[in-house]
Amino acid sequence: MSDTLNPLLSVKGLKTSFHTHDGVVNAVNGVDFDVFPGETLGLVGESGCGKSVTALSILRLLNPANTTIQGQIKFEGKNLLDMNLEKMRMLRGSTISMIFQEPMTSLNPILTAGEQIAESLRLHEHLDRKQAWKKAIQMLEMVQIPSPEHRAGQYPHKLSGGMRQRVMIAMALACNPRLVFADEPTTALDVTIQAQILNLMNHLKKGSNTSMVLITHDLGVVAQMASRVVVMYAGKVVEEAPVADLFHDARHPYTRGLLKSVPVLGADKASRLNEIPGIVPSLLHIPRGCSFHPRCAKTMEICRKEFPPMIRFSANRRVACWLAGEEIQDNVSFTTTAPKGS
Repeated sequence: MSDTLNPLLSVKGLKTSFHTHDGVVNAVNGVDFDVFPGETLGLVGESGCGKSVTALSILRLLNPANTTIQGQIKFEGKNLLDMNLEKMRMLRGSTISMIFQEPMTSLNPILTAGEQIAESLRLHEHLDRKQAWKKAIQMLEMVQIPSPEHRAGQYPHKLSGGMRQRVMIAMALACNPRLVFADEPTTALDVTIQAQILNLMNHLKKGSNTSMVLITHDLGVVAQMASRVVVMYAGKVVEEAPVADLFHDARHPYTRGLLKSVPVLGADKASRLNEIPGIVPSLLHIPRGCSFHPRCAKTMEICRKEFPPMIRFSANRRVACWLAGEEIQDNVSFTTTAPKGS
């Protein structure tokens, strides 16, 4: 893949605010990242850091009555924020799709699994009922659901958690999208089913050259699936790096804390897991300066006063930390280049 390849999705200065009775919640506050054709980008961070809201903002799935979205979201060169709702509806499910976190609340309980896939095919692929039903069964077979003809006629509550997640994947991929958002796709599943779902997603993605944004707090999933990682904290991007670089040389104290919190196979059973002290701040009352400073062991006076600039120190690496300024001399604006081999 050429380093000069244009991104499929380019997000610049994304800001999403919710207007509540308690005040304005800045859930996403100036997020930038690119997604290139065929790559999997990991979007990681603790619950409440803005990962899912970022995806919902890009897909325009938030209620406009109490939400303000600003910035630029370019998909194949077109700004999605300039599109009317009808054009966005036609884009969702066909060119861009999403695998939601909990299939039981995302699937329609009064439609069978096959009908929910076929509905999307009739709308976006303009297939008749017979053609759409036939392809829906083929999609269930593709995601390795046994007896797909039988399962297609069943309602979601009749399916296991793993099968429901496979139905969601089948729905997301039915119309051959260019980009898929996967929001914690294995959170509600047991470990063996998680592995099956991740292997399935990897296999299907490679076979179609689909790009994916994998939203998760599980760094093990990131290591298995992604080629590049964006780390978010309190609505902002704090670090970005290729997966191998992030795991071997994380530069932001928050990223290092996340990595140290991962359980290690074979570790002493009596030893406690490492943890990051404190909690993610309320988005209604984000601390002045670096939002991570109340939890950081290396806080300096400037951390309490000013949010650090985003610093680039290689083609695909950037970090927002005042400590990084001591190590990095190339303090210039960040420009992503296409990851090799994605």
